[in-house]
Formats: sequence, C-alpha cells, structure tokens
Amino acid sequence: MSMIIGKKIGMTQLFDESGKVTPVSVILAGPCPIVQVKTPENEGYAAIQIGFDERRESRTTNPLKGHFKKAGVSPRRILSEVRVDDASEYNVGDIVDVSAFENIEKVNVTGVSKGRGFAGTTRRHGFKRGRKTHGSSSYREPGSVGMCATPSRIFKGKKLPGRMGGVRRTAKNLSLVRIDSENHLLFVKGSVPGANNGIVFIRTA
Repeated sequence: MSMIIGKKIGMTQLFDESGKVTPVSVILAGPCPIVQVKTPENEGYAAIQIGFDERRESRTTNPLKGHFKKAGVSPRRILSEVRVDDASEYNVGDIVDVSAFENIEKVNVTGVSKGRGFAGTTRRHGFKRGRKTHGSSSYREPGSVGMCATPSRIFKGKKLPGRMGGVRRTAKNLSLVRIDSENHLLFVKGSVPGANNGIVFIRTA
C-alpha cells in the first residue's frame, strides 16, 4: 500500500540512545477500510478507495449511505483513491493501517496549510518595509506597481496583497522515525502542512 489517510495530532520530540533529540510530527494514520475496488475491466484503471474518520449515519447523505452499505463499512468522513498495480490483490472491507509502512524510510505528506487570511506584501511575500524618516509614510506599502501607457495594466502573477495560506501543500522526503501500530501513530521528522486535527495524506516517497 502506497498511501494512507491520517489526522495531524501535533508536534513533539523523540530521544535516541545517545540523547540526540529529533523533532517529529505525530499523525494518527488509519485504520482505513477499503470501500471500493476499481478494476481496468469496469472503470478503466486499477485503484482502491479507502475511507477515514467515522461519522454518524444521520450526517451521511443517502447516496453515500448506500455506497458504504454495499461495502459493509460504517460511514466515513473522508474518501480517497489510491492507484495500485493489481487491484485483484485487495478486497472490499480489508483494513489498511500503519503496518503497511513498516519498511518505509521516506514519506510525502500532503495537507492544507494554515489559513492566514488577507495579508499584505510584507507578510505574504517577505517585502522589506520603507524607511520611517524624512516624512515618509510608506512603511509597509508595496510601492508603485502601475505600468506605463503601454501596456497600461498590471501583469498577472505580480506579488501583491491577497489571501495567504489555506492551500494544498506537500512536504516531500520526510523521514519516518517511528511507527506505533497499537495506537495507529506515525512519527515523521519535521513539520507537516496544516493545523492540528487537519486531514493529511501520507504517501511513500
């Protein structure tokens, strides 16, 4: 299995035998039941659909209720597909857990970064502020951004104020330090995108 869905718990630190400290992100990964198996004969490609984070049936739409009932799985809040080489190796109802990552050293973690709201150029792009002397009042303004008569417009992609954060990001090649199979925990070196309790997708690097 090359992917599992999880929830970011937070950050802590681990010590090895020599006393060296390693900052790690703790991720509650799985268990993720297989809800659907897609085959090249039926769907045109090989993949499996896994679910994460149980939800009440009263909070689930009727189409999804039927989808989960057909698989014999309780309703889940998150569904995601994983491409596989051979879909015949998997069965609906099987559980994907952290034991699938026992021999993995590096992982990629995808999540939605923290939303910072509307931010100016100083915070969003790291612009330097203007001087505070000789009557200047342009402390944190971006400065002149206008164009001349030709083309008399601002080019797309220019660094300007706007919404910061809240976008999908992937942290690549993170070391997998420890696996706690009993509590379904992954300890990944460094930080991963998103706030605590945010949904993340862990893939083999």
